[in-house]
Amino acid sequence: MTDPEQPEQPEQPGRSGSPAPSPAPHRVRVTSPRVHAGRPRAHSVTSEIDAQTELGAVYIRSLVRSQLRLAGLVLALLAVVVGGLPLLFVLVPAVRETRLLGVPLPWVLLGAVVYPVLVGLGWFYVRQAERHERAFAELVDS
Repeated sequence: MTDPEQPEQPEQPGRSGSPAPSPAPHRVRVTSPRVHAGRPRAHSVTSEIDAQTELGAVYIRSLVRSQLRLAGLVLALLAVVVGGLPLLFVLVPAVRETRLLGVPLPWVLLGAVVYPVLVGLGWFYVRQAERHERAFAELVDS
């Protein structure tokens, strides 16, 4: 029996006759000797644009080209709508002669139809231009 005042001592190998358990293997972490070596940096698109390299010029040209295509589209739509009205008045004389609530139809078309079309084209242009710029910014940031 053991004395309650004395703490129990762990069994030591060899005393009880059982073999001692082998200690758990230690883990070893293998690392490169160049842990703190610098890694080659990839050039960001922003630095290419800032440095005015050929690659940066390609990115800028693509943005300018997409904005120019958009401006050409809006200008063509404007030319068809606004430029087509005088052509309509010349080719269809009945439109010139028609009155709407006592006001000649050409005045109604020029005063009430053209302005909403201009506002709509302006809204379309701004929305699409911002979309092109967001796509370009995402491309540059990635």
